[in-house]
Amino acid sequence: MGSILTEGIGYFVLVGVGLIMALIVTLLVKAETKWLGTRKTFEWFYTAGRNVKTGLIACSVVSAWTWAATLLQSSTVAYQFGISGPFWYAAGASIQVVLFTILAIELKRKAAMSHTFPEIINVRFGKHAHKIFLGFGLMTNTIVTAMLVLGGAAVVNSLTGVNIYVAAFLIPLGIIIYTFFGGLKATFFADYVNAGFIFVIILIFITAIYFVSPDIGGISGMFEKLGKSATSNPVEGNSGGAYLTMASAGALVFGVINIVGNFGTVFVDQAYWQRAIAARPRSAVKGFLIGGLAWFAIPFALATTLGLGAVAVGVTLSPQQVGMGLIAPSAALQMLGDIGAILLLTVLFTAVTSAGSAELVAVSSLVTHDVYRTYIKPASSGRELMKISRLSILGFGFGMGILATILILLGANLQYLYLVMGILIGSAVVPITLAIVWRKANKYAAILGAIVGLVCGISGWILSTSVLYGEVTMSSTGQNIPLLIGNLTSILTGGIISVVGSIVKPENFNYQIMKQRILVVDSRIRARIEKDTDETFLKNAARFSYRYALVLTFILVLIWPIPLYFSGYVFSLFVYHIWIGIAIAWAVGAAIVIIALPLIEARKAIVEVIFRIMSLSFSWHSPGDRSRVLDTKAKENGNIFFDNFDTYKKEANSKMRKILVAIDGSTESLRALNYAVYLFGEGVATRMILLNVIEWADENDDFLDEQMSDEILQEGRKMLRSVLVPGFHDYERVVKLGDPATKIIETADRLNVDVILMGVKGLGNNQSDMGHVTRKVLKMKSKSVVLLS
Repeated sequence: MGSILTEGIGYFVLVGVGLIMALIVTLLVKAETKWLGTRKTFEWFYTAGRNVKTGLIACSVVSAWTWAATLLQSSTVAYQFGISGPFWYAAGASIQVVLFTILAIELKRKAAMSHTFPEIINVRFGKHAHKIFLGFGLMTNTIVTAMLVLGGAAVVNSLTGVNIYVAAFLIPLGIIIYTFFGGLKATFFADYVNAGFIFVIILIFITAIYFVSPDIGGISGMFEKLGKSATSNPVEGNSGGAYLTMASAGALVFGVINIVGNFGTVFVDQAYWQRAIAARPRSAVKGFLIGGLAWFAIPFALATTLGLGAVAVGVTLSPQQVGMGLIAPSAALQMLGDIGAILLLTVLFTAVTSAGSAELVAVSSLVTHDVYRTYIKPASSGRELMKISRLSILGFGFGMGILATILILLGANLQYLYLVMGILIGSAVVPITLAIVWRKANKYAAILGAIVGLVCGISGWILSTSVLYGEVTMSSTGQNIPLLIGNLTSILTGGIISVVGSIVKPENFNYQIMKQRILVVDSRIRARIEKDTDETFLKNAARFSYRYALVLTFILVLIWPIPLYFSGYVFSLFVYHIWIGIAIAWAVGAAIVIIALPLIEARKAIVEVIFRIMSLSFSWHSPGDRSRVLDTKAKENGNIFFDNFDTYKKEANSKMRKILVAIDGSTESLRALNYAVYLFGEGVATRMILLNVIEWADENDDFLDEQMSDEILQEGRKMLRSVLVPGFHDYERVVKLGDPATKIIETADRLNVDVILMGVKGLGNNQSDMGHVTRKVLKMKSKSVVLLS
């Protein structure tokens, strides 16, 4: 298949869209840190403050789980097996996210301050187990990343003619930029943008193909065309050779492989543990359940549309092209023209970058926490850890391209990697799960299960290939039966050894040890965790997660598909209409939830940011009477003389309820405090806030770690404690770090004070009549300001 779009479009998507997405995400992170009081520490960089709400967790799950394979491989199995292919892809990969809900809430109960899953393994099973499962975690991230880049590069190359090796190196570019600066929170923002975009594009494809395209003729037209295709080219292993049946042996085998392999890529992937860690305790269960069910709609609706559409319009590709995942772009091109190809190319690229960002952060956290901090320098500071983490992001980011290039040269493709991954990582699933959910799990059984399961899985895969096909090649090892044997052997062997060994020689682990040995250094985040940890709520949430995760899994993989499989039923037109209606309704409902819920939950923060931006926009044009300048001296050198002091005092006493006094230790600021006491110390109950801002060029400076920040703020507290406020009982001392003028205005707005009092000058050496901080406050003001000298 020759390239349809120009190379210019390919490079625009690779570079232009990547940089645009990086700019949007970076600006969102900047807005949060600048206007919402978030400070970038190392802990924030990797956990997003551990207060992410349900909507954003769900978006993040959808986006992180939407690989190139989701958009490409799902349509491939629809093309190969018919309508059962998209269902088994969706059901076989969504139940893992739903079941991971159990691990997410158990983590909140037993290891709320953890940073990575190998950190939990280290406390639970010791150093040897830690190294082994760290290896499995890194292998999982490597496999997932390889699939992302391979699928993306193959589609860019096939549609635009951009060199596949160049595409493999350009895809990670935008990912590196925003992940480098924004860490996990940048990934969450990218996830929201990406998830919303994916659902919009899916709804466009559904509308265009089922309700607009003359080539298809609506749902009834699709039904007729698929019936004719089954007559001329029946599907081997399907009931009656039909495309419209769930009775498909090939799809069932794929479904089992899909289920087994995807347990590894969720339960052994640090990216999902990182989302559980970042979630608020009250958001973890709902976030993963909603995310898993919303994600189901993507392969189910998209592949049912594009994959079956490719069959209906007669798309013909070579086996190699099918293996590269080119069914979906070919169908989009043939049914919607260049617009369809561009839309799919763009959504594929954003999906790859968003999921790739999750893998980048995951690898960086493993290298930083579980390699550098655990084995190289345990006493490392936040500054050092931030440096290592960013070096890891750069190294693995550029390593993505090198890895993809090697795999392309070896002849590996997206489909092959997708089906092999369970053999390589499946044996670690049960041991990792037992570490967090079962106190009797034995560490030696867990280690043995993971290693022996891997060896047996690979051996079963290779031996069955040799016996069945007489040779071991890339082609023969990619056949379904050897892959099924290898996947099942790996996960079952690992699980059986772990469980049986633990029953024979059980341990009695006390999970309180995890709470004692795994700590968060950042005092603010630690306080937040302690405040949010309600044991009663967590126990109820755990019971809820076990109940509903298991019930949903049972429905998706047994109750729904198995009766249809054994009945051999071939869909009638009426049933096909119902099936497509379910797919469309699921996609629409998921789109509404994924797009709207994060906005609803963040509405206060959004309004706050908009207010801040508008305040900055209009600050130069605000009316002059919003500030009152009071000088007790005669008018000299341009100073303003306010001659009705008693009138102002009376007005202040009658209207002011909350005042902020900026104090830097200078004579001018202390004099301002004295005047504040005189003005507001009588008549009415007034609350006074004493604010000291320690000047720092950039409070989000990566070199300003938690320890240094605390030491600096402690000096400010000492200064404020030395300041007496005679006659006042209702006052508080506040210390901030950053730009003084900015912090004065931000604090005044946040506490909703009625007036700001400060000296005309401060400690600076400014020789003019007014200090630089004072001038800046007057320009930025959103409250009345009284200057005293």
